[in-house]
Amino acid sequence: MSTPEFTLGIEEEYLLVDRDSLQLVEAPEALMAACRDKLEGQVSPEFLQCQIEIGTGVCADIAEARADLRKLRSTVAAEAARFNLAPIAASCHPSADWAEQHHTDKDRYNDLEKDLGGVARRLLICGMHVHVGLDDDDLRIDLLPQFSYFLPHLLALSSSSPFWKGQDTGLASYRLTVFDNLPRTGLPPVFNSWAEYQRNIHVLIDLGLIEDSSKIWWDLRPSHNFPTLESRICDVCPRLEDTLSLAAATQALMRMLWGLKTHNMRWRAYDRFLISENRWRAQRYGARGSLIDFGRGAVVDSPELVEELIELIGADARALGGLAEVERLREIAADGSSADRQRAVRRGALEAGQSDAEAMNAVVRHLIDEFHRDL
Repeated sequence: MSTPEFTLGIEEEYLLVDRDSLQLVEAPEALMAACRDKLEGQVSPEFLQCQIEIGTGVCADIAEARADLRKLRSTVAAEAARFNLAPIAASCHPSADWAEQHHTDKDRYNDLEKDLGGVARRLLICGMHVHVGLDDDDLRIDLLPQFSYFLPHLLALSSSSPFWKGQDTGLASYRLTVFDNLPRTGLPPVFNSWAEYQRNIHVLIDLGLIEDSSKIWWDLRPSHNFPTLESRICDVCPRLEDTLSLAAATQALMRMLWGLKTHNMRWRAYDRFLISENRWRAQRYGARGSLIDFGRGAVVDSPELVEELIELIGADARALGGLAEVERLREIAADGSSADRQRAVRRGALEAGQSDAEAMNAVVRHLIDEFHRDL
């Protein structure tokens, strides 16, 4: 079995806000045209007109991914500033109302709204996807259920959507409660081979229910467009370095699982019912919560889980050049994710005597600052 290249690709979705009102605005066509001109196919509109999506190229390692992602974020920020706008990388705007947004007039998105009805209209959410290059189809299917064990860990550390329509939801990642209303979402099924996966997908394709596997929106999926396994579980992160730490961990986890396979071993399979419980715990409590360690039969706090994760994938992260980024996950586990920081900003504003609306505006300003901090 040849060694995969474990290349990286990162996609992020941003929301555009007016720098004065701090409310969502539709992306001006002149802004999109300027971004397209400077970023050469790495930027595109998203489902809602207030969203913008970027994607890195195929990156050999995390250092290359950092350079490309920083360029993309910097360019979008600079071009948005010309229109008195700013991007924020949070999975939900703290106070916006989905009913006031309009979807992009594009065939794919028009069809999506037609197919999904009212569910599609609520998709005022943004995510972050990480592609890892695995050019063997059966290897991707083999790793699909094994990697799923770690999806809740990544979700918890990325959580950035505690607010919805001006209310604290009590969740660290409210985004998933919206996204999970779509069909073909959640944890991926288990397939025994690439051929079995293809047979199942083509039942829907041949019936004309979906045009291709890009309409499969599991938390982890074989990419339709690239020879990659694509993790889709994460909230988008305001801080560039948080994104890179999660991407490096995703890459190293893939290499670790491949290494097990080369020694005729694999990660123990757990029922989706059990992994779903951890997925819920990550969604609810985020980076400062706890998950079930099924091997130990115990509920374990995030800092200890991260230490175990670093020990598990440290050698692979070092081989891939991403050990420093993986070790930085300790900071997120100790200090909290964006969801915790957003709540702290709102709490501080309220304690200072600001109104609820003013406190939410303070959160948006905080998100603007966080987007720009590593550029």
